[in-house]
Amino acid sequence: MSGLKLFHTTKSGVIEVTPRLAQVEVDVQSLIEAHMETLLGVTFPASEYVIDCGDGGRIDFLGLDENGAPVVVEYKRGTAAGVINQGLYYMAWPTAHKDAFRNLVSDRLGASAAAQVLWSAPRLICVAGDFTRYDAYAVREHRCSIDLVRYRYFGNDHIGLETVASVAGHSPATRRARWHAAGLPTARRQGGAMAELAVAVDEALLGLGDGVTRVRRKQYVAYQRLRNFACVCPPQQTKLLVYLKADPKKVDLVPGFTRDVTGLGHHGTGDLEVQLRTERDLERAQELFRASHAAA
Repeated sequence: MSGLKLFHTTKSGVIEVTPRLAQVEVDVQSLIEAHMETLLGVTFPASEYVIDCGDGGRIDFLGLDENGAPVVVEYKRGTAAGVINQGLYYMAWPTAHKDAFRNLVSDRLGASAAAQVLWSAPRLICVAGDFTRYDAYAVREHRCSIDLVRYRYFGNDHIGLETVASVAGHSPATRRARWHAAGLPTARRQGGAMAELAVAVDEALLGLGDGVTRVRRKQYVAYQRLRNFACVCPPQQTKLLVYLKADPKKVDLVPGFTRDVTGLGHHGTGDLEVQLRTERDLERAQELFRASHAAA
């Protein structure tokens, strides 16, 4: 995995744990699907789902991500020959057959989830033993949200996932234009300190890595790698709320700045609430942003 080496420490020294591929494709598929929400942030509606449109076919995995966007996951044991084109073919199915997809979501996850599907941001996640440089180039040329994820087994007890390429389906300039035109930023058009703070938070979160993408919902804006790592709510009069995936139990909570919201209802995802009122608060929050980004 890009030169990554894993070592097991013993009293007498260290032993390298040699990376390996799955013996058969179904092994990696079964492992990931058993822990899909933890590993990829995707909820389970259907595995090996047969479609009968066009030339038909069988989607390896069909689901919803944390923001309610339809997700197609395709697997390959080794190098991903053809997996991107195959995935794009399947990716068109949910939006072309909205009623069928809604019914599937409703049956598995309930009517509320079905009513909140984010049709504007369907995603394709390709999980494979490896990708070529041509694959990474190809996804950047598509106008779709695609993640290429390389896996490796380490011994019998560990699996590693590495995002090789990730695109959001729109150029950064287009994303920024949509952002300011639609809203987190309604506050910006109104002017004021919270408007400027919202823009600074947006730039800070997008600046954490090339693979960061932004997904807008009515109640919040999510920043994600494979999974959400931050959700920003529209600015209030005196503060901006950001929810992070950082573990509140590992953070020294400061009243008026950070709060454990585990089990409490709020928009977006994440158990750590960060309250931002000034640029200084944003500077204090940078380490928390980085920790949440690293954990996603």
